[in-house]
Amino acid sequence: MPNAPTHAPHAPHRILVSALAASALLLVPAAFAAPADSEMATAAQSAKNQSWLYAGSDIPRDAAWQFGELPNGVRYAVRNNGVPPGQVSIRVRMDVGSLFETDKERGFAHLLEHLSFRGSEHIPDGEAKRIWQRFGVTFGSDSNAQTTPTQTVYQLDLPSATGANLDESMKLLAGMIREPRISDAAVAAERGVVLSELRESDGPQRRIADATNAHLFAGQLLGDRAPIGTPASLEGARASAVAAFHKRWYRPDRTVVVIVGDGDPTEFARLIAKYYGDWRGDGPAPRQPDFGNPDPKAAVVKEIVEANQPAALTLAMIRPWIKRVDTVENTRRLYLEFIALALVNRRLENRARTGGSYLVATVEQEYISRSADITLTQIVPLGDWKDALADVRGVIADAVTTAPSQADIDREANEIEAFLMKELENARNEPGARLADDLVRAVDINEVVSTPQGQVDMFRAIRASATPEVMLATSKAVFRGDATRVVLTSPKATEGGEKALLAALAAPATIRDDRLTSVAADFTQLPSLGTPGTLVASAPLPGLRAERIEFSNGVTALVSNNRVEPGKVRVNVRFGTGNRSVAADAPNLLWTGDYALVASGVGPWGQNELDQLTNGRQIQLGFSIDDDAFELTAESKPADLSDQLKLMAGKLAHPRWDKAPVERLRVGFLTGYDLNDATPNAVLDRHLRGWLSGNDARWSPPDRAAIEALTPEAFREFWEPRLASGPIEVQLFGDLQGVDYTTLLAETFGALSPRAPIVPSSGQRVQFAAHTVAPEISFHRGEKGQAAAMTAWPTGGGLASPRDARGLDILAAIFNDRLFDRLRAEQGASYGPVVDSYWPTGFEGSGGYLLVGSLLAPRDIDRFYAIARDIAADLVANPVSADELARNAGPLREQVARASTGNVYWMFLLEGATRDPRVAANALTIQDDISAVTAADIQRLARAYLKPDRQWSMAILPQGMSLADASALGKAAVGGR
Repeated sequence: MPNAPTHAPHAPHRILVSALAASALLLVPAAFAAPADSEMATAAQSAKNQSWLYAGSDIPRDAAWQFGELPNGVRYAVRNNGVPPGQVSIRVRMDVGSLFETDKERGFAHLLEHLSFRGSEHIPDGEAKRIWQRFGVTFGSDSNAQTTPTQTVYQLDLPSATGANLDESMKLLAGMIREPRISDAAVAAERGVVLSELRESDGPQRRIADATNAHLFAGQLLGDRAPIGTPASLEGARASAVAAFHKRWYRPDRTVVVIVGDGDPTEFARLIAKYYGDWRGDGPAPRQPDFGNPDPKAAVVKEIVEANQPAALTLAMIRPWIKRVDTVENTRRLYLEFIALALVNRRLENRARTGGSYLVATVEQEYISRSADITLTQIVPLGDWKDALADVRGVIADAVTTAPSQADIDREANEIEAFLMKELENARNEPGARLADDLVRAVDINEVVSTPQGQVDMFRAIRASATPEVMLATSKAVFRGDATRVVLTSPKATEGGEKALLAALAAPATIRDDRLTSVAADFTQLPSLGTPGTLVASAPLPGLRAERIEFSNGVTALVSNNRVEPGKVRVNVRFGTGNRSVAADAPNLLWTGDYALVASGVGPWGQNELDQLTNGRQIQLGFSIDDDAFELTAESKPADLSDQLKLMAGKLAHPRWDKAPVERLRVGFLTGYDLNDATPNAVLDRHLRGWLSGNDARWSPPDRAAIEALTPEAFREFWEPRLASGPIEVQLFGDLQGVDYTTLLAETFGALSPRAPIVPSSGQRVQFAAHTVAPEISFHRGEKGQAAAMTAWPTGGGLASPRDARGLDILAAIFNDRLFDRLRAEQGASYGPVVDSYWPTGFEGSGGYLLVGSLLAPRDIDRFYAIARDIAADLVANPVSADELARNAGPLREQVARASTGNVYWMFLLEGATRDPRVAANALTIQDDISAVTAADIQRLARAYLKPDRQWSMAILPQGMSLADASALGKAAVGGR
């Protein structure tokens, strides 16, 4: 089933509304109001200040937003929003990014972002992070920043905001932006961090991306202005040059401050005026850079050869970026473009499903960095790339030659409208952080924001005009460009090279009519699920607004009827025993379920029929594997819940076993197989969980032979008994007012035949990796300057010790904070060290670990292990201070408090609650358990688990390098300092 777009095309007028938002207009505070000669002048100035985002637009305003502009040019947007309760989200957007840099300044915008977060001239280095931790802020998620080609955005999500900590946070953030600490020492420290980030992102994927951008955007700044910069420009960065960059671009007239949260917008505006109102730009405003236009005379084709990378094609039609006023007509154009692309994407996917010449092909249209309007087609060929390119061009040729049917247009429009209606129904639950991010994005791409109802109304009017003739004209415009570019990535030089690529592009496109044949699919075609079940028990779950239901066939359900998300019902069907259904040393096909199990169909329906069944409706079918259950998941709505449950029950009772998805999965795994050791990150993603579990087969990846041996018959043999056996628990959480959910459950899951019991396998426990004295070694085939190191200790698991699980979370946070300070902030050896505590509940007494790891340069491997040993030994030997405990427990407690306002949180915590009362009991005490953890608990847990004789370590090095070689590099680096 195709997914509806995650947001409206190009996020036009992003749906930004909250039932809690204030609607009154906000006047500029009197202390900062521009002097006026008359009431009329005052009103005119106020109107200008109130509508700067909507200047020239005829799109109805979202009145929940209140806008203003200070006399110095700082613009702002504020609104009230209570999701999650108590939180205030702050964004400061600076109109400067990597496209504003000179050749010698490459990377300076990003480097400056790093420097700003160290603190300001008024705050000691690193102290801002600690202050925000005391406010419950998690560094890296609640406080962060991002630099793009066109903007730098500073982000702060302040939980449990009070007048005092909001004022202090605004002061800190304004100081960092206005007067960052730009000293030679600070630049040297952050240069190391950014160079680590650059090193850790280096590899074939980045080289391909850089070469592709240089080709697509030849003659434009975007072609060679990656925000990360270059080693040469970063090594040459000095405090004076970075300060000059800051002086030039960090000015009040280039600043937008956005505040959304559980508070008074008038107070938000007052704080903006307080901390930004006296800011003055230094010198004349700089000239806006010319980002350039696509060059039609630049080379059309490019071949990029990267060993061990799969073949891939990029076909681009490029047009100049045009600055437009965002109007209703502009919105119409955007939506019509989106529908045109959706029509082509569905045809491309249909061809891939039926065994085409490519594994996947998609088209998208983007307005990129105020530089280009581009239609981009990405293709992963199967076999000869020329066949794949010809087939995709043929589908595009059909789209620009023959008008689509109205039925095809309506199919795509239904998907968009269903998504917009879903957003409208859930508008009151829109998190403030998302609202803030969306407004910043609107500013960056020169668009406005509108209400959910306004968005629905606009789209309904637009879709009425989407006739076949209009869509044909739109398709022609979307697939026409001032410049055409093609990039072929290949593991080895292709026969004929770029000449062959140019010839393939020049050949006339042969029309491929891959339009979907209309299918007649409805839920009456589903075979009977059985006689509706008998309700045998129904009772509230103590302490929770949830009801436990049990049917005569053994199916249990946990139902929470609430209005947390109006119009939405979340469904989670847990069946069988998940990872526990497989022995630790037995071959398995768990790795095939994620895609192929759903794609192989239900009853009489294959993928196309499922698309028809779900078109324009909120009916989904997701699949995942938990330690103690398999899960079918969906987000639905009350009107669709009956059919949603029929579909999910039908998957268990009447699974279909189409062969094509299994073959597509097999080919996809083989196509990407050589990427598995291309970088340290790739090695970790593939192997880490298997290593930590002592090479348990449930988490160890399949090798090439196992992938090649996959057949539809073997797939069915593995999965069919698992779909048919073991207990079923259904979770229904959401807006169930007026829904007879007991009857719906009785008619679906309650009607299923009693399930066959599962004989417990030997996989009820998880072994931890064997202790190592020296780190084990694994290798990657990427850059010689890249490595990774990790060390871990076994802990526990299950439901018996919930307070220890929470204590280990805090211990991990403290360990991470110290590792960050020493490995990154002090020494610049790593961009993102991480410490994680994992305590699974699906394996009683086993499966847990505390993991410490980082991407590094090989020379820093020994330093990493030395620092990790020091931190672990200190945590064992000495109790943490009250401040350190509070700074790390507080953010965890705030994360729980925010998450606990939503259904997703409670559904996750209450998995299995209908069968084990400890699940609900533990879920209700998490906040108390975190609050109860003491310094003595942290030391007790460190002594219990951080034992050198149980420790396991692994280093991932470049192919051919030994640990001794890495150590020698480290000693040489120290000697050279």
